[in-house]
Order: sequence, then C-alpha cells, then structure tokens
Amino acid sequence: MAFNQRLSADYYASVQRDIRSRMAQNGVDVLLLDANDDIIYTTGFSHYTTERPVVFALTQDNAYLLVPELERHHASAQDAAAELVVYFEFPGRDRPFSVLARALGEVRGVVGHSPGISLARLGQVAAALPHARLAPSAIVGTMRLVKRPEELVLQREAARISDAMVASGVELLTETLKTGKTMPTEIEIEAHIIRHALDTMNREHENLMLVQGIAGGLVYSGLRSAFPHGMPSGHRPQRGESMILSLGCRVGGRAAESERTFILGEPSKAQEHYYNLAQKAQGIGTSGLIAGATCASADDRALGFLRDEGVGEYCLHRVGHGMGVMFHEPPWVEGGDDTVLVSGMVCSSEPALYVPGLGGFRLADTVLVTEDGPESLTQYPRRLDEVILG
Repeated sequence: MAFNQRLSADYYASVQRDIRSRMAQNGVDVLLLDANDDIIYTTGFSHYTTERPVVFALTQDNAYLLVPELERHHASAQDAAAELVVYFEFPGRDRPFSVLARALGEVRGVVGHSPGISLARLGQVAAALPHARLAPSAIVGTMRLVKRPEELVLQREAARISDAMVASGVELLTETLKTGKTMPTEIEIEAHIIRHALDTMNREHENLMLVQGIAGGLVYSGLRSAFPHGMPSGHRPQRGESMILSLGCRVGGRAAESERTFILGEPSKAQEHYYNLAQKAQGIGTSGLIAGATCASADDRALGFLRDEGVGEYCLHRVGHGMGVMFHEPPWVEGGDDTVLVSGMVCSSEPALYVPGLGGFRLADTVLVTEDGPESLTQYPRRLDEVILG
C-alpha cells in the first residue's frame, strides 16, 4: 500500500479547534498567519512564496484562506482546510487585505498576527482593519513545538528517506572508487541524491505535498568541508579527503535530516582523531535531548565535552535545532534557549568540528524526545570503520 502524505480533514479540524481554544484563553478575536510554514500547518496548503499575500484568518466561527487568483485552483486541488477568499493581484486596485476585511466583517477586537510578519504587511492589515488592535501572537508557534502523532508518522518516513539519500550517495561514491571511473562533482553527487529521493516518493507515496526544498542538502568535501555550510561545487572529491553528506527531505510538509562524514580511503591520524571526537560529542548531544532537560543543558554537555578536549576553536555552532514543518524551527538546542524539552519535540543533534586545512567532521540525526529518552529517527551507521569508503 502506498504511503499517504496528505493529512486528513479531521486532522486540520482538530488543529483549528485547538487554536480557537487558545485564542479564547488569550483574548484573541482573529488570528492572521502569513508564513508559508504556518499555512501548511493549519490548512495543508503548500504554495510558492512570493510578494503576493497568502494568509490564513481564523475566528471562532470561520476559517478563511486569502489567496491570489493564480492560486485559487491550486488551493482547491489541495483541499485546503479553509474557505477561499480570492483577490486578483498584488498590489491590486482592490487591496488583498481589503478583500479579506470584507470577508471578516467589522473587527473591533484583538487581531493576533504572525510574530514574523513584515512591517509593510502589518501596515496593510492596520489600514484594512482600522478599528482592531493588532498584537503579535505565539499561539501557533507554541503549538508547533510538540508534534502530533500524525506528524510523527510523516517525520519517521522523512527520516527513512533521508537515511536512504545518504546511502544513495555512498553507493555512487563507492562504485566510483571501486571502478576507477572519474569522480562526479559535488554538484553531480547532490543531483543524483535528490533524484533518488524524488523517485522514491513518486514510486512509493501518494498525495505528494510538493513543498519548497522537498529534498536536498549539502554535499562538500576536502578543505571546503571545514566550512559549516559549504555549498556543492564543481570539485571532484579525492582520496584522502573527508566528505560531508548533509541531507534531508520533507514528507507531507514535515522535515527530517540525516548527515554523515565519510573518509575517502584510509584516514590519517588527524582525521581519525577529529572524527572520533565529533562522533562522541554527537552521542552526548543526543543523550541530552531528554524530557525535563533544557535545550541549553543539552548544548552545554556536548560543546563542553569538545572544549574540555581542547578543540573548542573548531566548534562553530550549536548542538541543534527543532524540526517540524521546517528544517530549522524552534526550539533551538543552544546555550541561550532555556526551553524545557518535552515528549513529542523533534530536534537535530549535530555538534561538529571544522578544522581549517584538514576538513569538517559532522554527524546529524533527527531525534524524537520521548518519556523513555531520545529516539534517533535516523539510523545510518556512524562508527569510523563504517564511514571509510574505498
């Protein structure tokens, strides 16, 4: 049976009921959400973000989705969980938020809005709803921290495919090293891996949710792997280099990522040393993702280990971040985030070392926080002897 990426109408009705309950508790009469990820979360509608506003508006009685004319049929085809309110174009003689205001009727109470809404767009809302009081609202952001069971089904599948993406890259590299063929470039390796992920979804899934960044990541090797976010280039990986495959996908609009560092050929003593430290730190980071602990404490444990080992100068970023609708979303597994971890949160665990003149050493897993401890949803092998290729 094919894996179904689309969540049910009952699921979105449940999400919207929970939002309405929180709106009532917080004295919010209308909630406006304009971020692509919030709209996916609340309605199941995925779209390509442009300057044209797409806005979810929720009251105690109605749910509206403001879309431009060119998205009307797209939203209908996705069974967006809201009544469509359509404007023709942006900026429009009939302004988008004026069209939405007519659907809402006169609003004199509190209009909560996305904390990240632009100042320009907020001014358009104020002009269209002159009698309302506008206030930022964290209702949906807070809800998104803890994943519902239906979301976790999607994230487990995304984690499975993310591991398979790493495996497809390894297969290509291993075959190339074995046969002595010309090594593909980093760009070509990335394209091969993305095709594998998309082919898997098209072959094994139904009701695909096509989202921006549905599959991809970073593929970089050699000295450039010492850059945390080195983009794929025309470089052809060579024996003796370390190589990072940092890969992930979104299934049904829910994200997971799997990342491993590989050594092409026999590792040097330096490569062995830094890889083993990075692997230990990642294990410590994962073990810190337990219900009742804080994000800060998980970060402190793993980065503290690396600093105690005398390699703190090569540690350039936090342990991790939350994952859900987006690859990067709260909570932040970093010393400045005192969010208490609770069962149902999903975070990455990816402390790493970046050694100039040698390379990068980074492993990442998608980790579910449970009452029984952390559960790594990604399972690709990680011991040094398992990541030596050729």
